[in-house]
Amino acid sequence: MTASAGRRWRTALPWLLLALVGVGAAVLRYGLIESSAMGQLCGAADGPWWCTVRQGLVLGFLHDIYAIAALIAAAAALLRRSAWLAWLAAALGVFALELYCFEAGALALLIGCLRLLRWQATPPRNAPPAEQHRHGQQQVQPQP
Repeated sequence: MTASAGRRWRTALPWLLLALVGVGAAVLRYGLIESSAMGQLCGAADGPWWCTVRQGLVLGFLHDIYAIAALIAAAAALLRRSAWLAWLAAALGVFALELYCFEAGALALLIGCLRLLRWQATPPRNAPPAEQHRHGQQQVQPQP
């Protein structure tokens, strides 16, 4: 694997994981929470073990737990320049959006994605000086 391929893979990985979080949240919402068959199974007195998980997920969005967690992560991502905090804010934003906390989820997703993009666009501190100030394929012309 070349250095540029490794760099591209490291750049794409957070976005792929973010997509997986979205798919996982959609599976939880449509497969576990909104499914009428699951609701009937959990309505019985001796429901399966995952009915407590379902009940916890429902209580989480009824009490805005996902919205609060997403906003806290977004605030932390704004205060600290950390890639994992930016990713966490975006992931919690996706989760909150999918589980009925639209406004807070959208804000956390936006902040997290913008911070993650900013972090990926900034060259590392230990990069050579030529890499730190390079903008795409622009050429610097010497003064006459």
